[in-house]
Formats: sequence, C-alpha cells, structure tokens
Amino acid sequence: MPRRASLVVPAAAKHTATVIFAHGLGDTGYGWQPAVENWRRRQRLDHVKFILPHAPAIPITCNGGMQMPGWFDIKELNGTLESLQRSEDEAGILESRSYFHDLIKQEIDAGIPANRIVLGGFSQGGAMSILSGLSATVKLGGIVGLSSWILLGGKFKDLVTPENKETPVFMGHGSFDPLVIFPLARISFEKLKELGYDVTFKTYPMPHSACPEELDDVEEFLKKRLPLAN
Repeated sequence: MPRRASLVVPAAAKHTATVIFAHGLGDTGYGWQPAVENWRRRQRLDHVKFILPHAPAIPITCNGGMQMPGWFDIKELNGTLESLQRSEDEAGILESRSYFHDLIKQEIDAGIPANRIVLGGFSQGGAMSILSGLSATVKLGGIVGLSSWILLGGKFKDLVTPENKETPVFMGHGSFDPLVIFPLARISFEKLKELGYDVTFKTYPMPHSACPEELDDVEEFLKKRLPLAN
C-alpha cells in the first residue's frame, strides 16, 4: 500500500535515540507535531529524533466507508467493549504492524540501538504500538499507548515475542473517554499485567484526547527510557 513519508523532527543535538509516535484515526503525523515541539522547547529531549508517520487513507466501515487516515478498519464504534473487539480488521492490523517493524529496522540500520527506540501512539496508533512493540524481535527501550487498547486479544499471546517481555509500557487514558471507553483500557492493562509485562497505567479527567499532565508524564517516561548518552 502506498504510504507518505513520515514527518520527521530531527534531534536538536547529537542523535542518539528515536521515538516513533503514531496518530489516531482520521489524523496525520502533523497532529502530534505540537506536542513534540513543546518537548523540544523544554530542551530535555534534544538528543531524540521523532518520527511521526502518516497512516494511509482507507475505507472506515463505522464511518459509512468514508476514506480517512487509519492504521486499520473499525467496523463499529458505539462506546461498548464489544464494538471495538468484534470483527477486528486482522489483515489491516498485521499490515500496519509490519510497517512499524520496518520503521524500527530503518532506525537500527541507521545506527540507533533498538533499546534506544521507543514506539508509541494515540488511540489506533497506541493500540498498534502496544501490539507492534511487544511483538518486535528486537528489545525496544519502551512502549507508549495513549487512549488505546489491546488488539487481537484472542491471538495476542501468540503474537508477542520474548524480546520485549521486560520492556516498560506506559498507558494513559481519559476517565471520560466515550470512544475507547475506560473499561476496555483497564481490561487491556490488566491483561498485560497478567501476562507479566512491566506496565504503568495512569488516568486523567478528560475525554478521548490528551492533556498537558499526560504529555508531561509521557515526557518523563521518555527521559527515563532514553537518557542522554555520554
């Protein structure tokens, strides 16, 4: 599938780490550029290169088949647990997973160690990051899933790899989220804990969005996982 080149925010100092951050349904990489620029202004992640990929435009069933940027199709979106889990677009999810694995490989080929790469995202992008990160065959520095959930729950245990069993995962979620509802996020967090993953789950009084407090927590997670190299 044809894809646009990712939006890249270069490191402001010597490039020693990379964050790949994926947007949600209907958005583009540009939607997360302001958050990156805010982190950049604070000069705490100057050594980090940010890659903000753009999802391809695909028909989205729950929106009447309208084409919009998406990492996979969503059949139903009505605020229930069943709507997101029923009839998952497995082919689209696995295709996007391969794409994220390719982005990771490109950074490794360019000289960035896998443990200096964090994969993250929001909503669809966060769900893809959790699946893609935990099923990668190289050990990553960390994984971030905001307003997200576990994909392919019935096959999840078979898809993950031992390389990232101990990789820290940060999940943030709005307690008033009407789309990816809070119980689904909580169940996803508990499933990861049950499987033995090092996952942190924080909630914020917001809908399906991000807030300054959450972005501050993500920044702290990135600083801890990608410290300034000597």
